[in-house]
Amino acid sequence: MKTHYYLGWFNDFFPENLGRVLQEDITDRKSLAMISSNPLLYEEAGATERSWLDQAGILFDDYHLINYHVQKEDAQTFIRNASAIFLLGGDTLKQNEFLLDYELSDLIKKSTAVVMGASAGAINMSAKWLCSKNFGYPVEKSSLYDGIGLDNFSVLSHFDLENNIELVQDELSPLSEELNIYASNKDCAVRVKGDSIDILGNVYVISQSKIKKLDETL
Repeated sequence: MKTHYYLGWFNDFFPENLGRVLQEDITDRKSLAMISSNPLLYEEAGATERSWLDQAGILFDDYHLINYHVQKEDAQTFIRNASAIFLLGGDTLKQNEFLLDYELSDLIKKSTAVVMGASAGAINMSAKWLCSKNFGYPVEKSSLYDGIGLDNFSVLSHFDLENNIELVQDELSPLSEELNIYASNKDCAVRVKGDSIDILGNVYVISQSKIKKLDETL
């Protein structure tokens, strides 16, 4: 049963209930593959996201940070062998380009690993996402990007939703006629496990141009 976590951002650590379900879902802990969102840098990428897992007691035997300083073939091997895959937060556009360059998307889709994404990583896990200056992207014209497509919906993650509900609804209305869009701010999660979807925190769904707050189930 495939399990995917679309996360916002956590200023401290995972809430206890989120840590608990992750503990239950990630049973194989041989290897964690972390995909950078700023892949040109030798940064300590993943330090924050890894600290969330560490705090929850989810430790792996091996950790692999995948960026342009890793050979493409090695990166693909790390994904094939991963127990869990974590798409890191940061620059959505750079990460999207890197996934294409290194041909990682199909490998991630085929993987039986638990796949997690935080902020930018969650957005790139989705089927499609809207790149708009209203969402903080350095662009003049809005455009749709293809994500990995782990699930047939779109994600707007780690955005100041509460103060921009009308803008978000208006901006995403056309896409919502095609796909459901899960929109959230910080300290939120959407878990897809098999055919079921669970919600943590303040998460909204935009469908057919209508927006609705979802009940928490985690």
